Amino acid sequence: MAGIPTDSATTPRTATGSTAGNNYRFALVALTSLFFMWGFITCLNDILIPHLKNVFQLNYTQSMMIQLCFFGAYFIVSLPAGALVKRISYKWGIVVGLLIAAIGCALFIPAASYRVYALFLGALFVLASGVTILQVAANPYVTELGAPETASSRLTLTQAFNSLGTTIAPLFGAFLILSAATGDIQNASGEQLEALRLAEADAVRFPYMLLAIAFLVLAAVFAALKLPHVETEDTTVAEGGERSSAWAYRHLVLGAIGLFVYVGAEVSIGSFLVNYLAEPSIAGMPESEAAHYVAYFWGGAMIGRFVGAYVMRFVDDGKALAFNAGVAILLILLTVFAGGSLAMWSVLAIGLFNSIMFPTIFSLALKGLGRHTSQGSGILCLAIVGGAILPVVQGMLADTVGIHLAFLMPAICYLYIAYYGLKGHRAA
Repeated sequence: MAGIPTDSATTPRTATGSTAGNNYRFALVALTSLFFMWGFITCLNDILIPHLKNVFQLNYTQSMMIQLCFFGAYFIVSLPAGALVKRISYKWGIVVGLLIAAIGCALFIPAASYRVYALFLGALFVLASGVTILQVAANPYVTELGAPETASSRLTLTQAFNSLGTTIAPLFGAFLILSAATGDIQNASGEQLEALRLAEADAVRFPYMLLAIAFLVLAAVFAALKLPHVETEDTTVAEGGERSSAWAYRHLVLGAIGLFVYVGAEVSIGSFLVNYLAEPSIAGMPESEAAHYVAYFWGGAMIGRFVGAYVMRFVDDGKALAFNAGVAILLILLTVFAGGSLAMWSVLAIGLFNSIMFPTIFSLALKGLGRHTSQGSGILCLAIVGGAILPVVQGMLADTVGIHLAFLMPAICYLYIAYYGLKGHRAA
């Protein structure tokens, strides 16, 4: 399957020389905009959750259906997307993904008009389907645009711009969505309640219309671009001899579980940040103000990615992963059992230590798979569905034991990640 990064087990076959190098650089610049956009659109869910929770008077479990629909698309669409991209090429896979994402954004307009929560969820699923196709096409394309030995550095650079998108999105959402709150829905009644709900549902129209236009413009640009064509050829032999499939590699299966719990933990924390910071015992902020602080969570991930890319040249990958997971556990314990500013900055600091986890788990899980690397990438791509399931679990916990104790669920996830870094990643 043409899934997420195929590591250095694939060798690009295309034109050589300075012209090809220039084409590669131009293509990488263009692809960087895609990484920014899907980081932006994914993090915007963290603003959409408290907004729609307020509009539709949802409990935490119901509001987490947003992440279930969004990240559930990864599980449902990844394999068909891989087959599509393989059939029509990376470039046209990107164009198709952009067009579907634009349609998903446009569907927010009728969803706001009818004010039906299920329509918002449907629009999110369509949008996420487009983003999934983009990821399936763009990630391996980046790894193949150049020498295999520099694939990791290229992917790290483009992922840094993905983090830039997640950092800016909360500020965008706070200004255009949460700032549209015109009153207290919970204490309103009758015609006043109806008017407030209409105004707040309409608040999503303009930002998502802008995003639809942006996706359409990018689709037109990529359709017109002359991007270099690359084909991949497997040149490595699996460690420990040939095996029947990627599923036969224990460290890959354990890595898929690690990716499942990592994405689930990260998305769960991000999804609850606005509501958590609004708690009187933490910061007591209005939601529009709390949304600005979400940028610190994702900005920390961006900074950590740059720092980690340098530090991990000298530190063992597994040990670095275990260290970051251990610190994340300590920060969550402070988040759960402390209060005020200490708890607030503890939960925001988790983003800094999340930074290296996804690429590190990914690379460790794919190590030594040889000709099964592509299949392994597809398995890891499916594991992103953790972002759909675990936020719902945390939502159920928040409804039963409270939002503070619900953060113990991500702590369990990080405990497994620490195990994977110390022992689970070792090829058997």
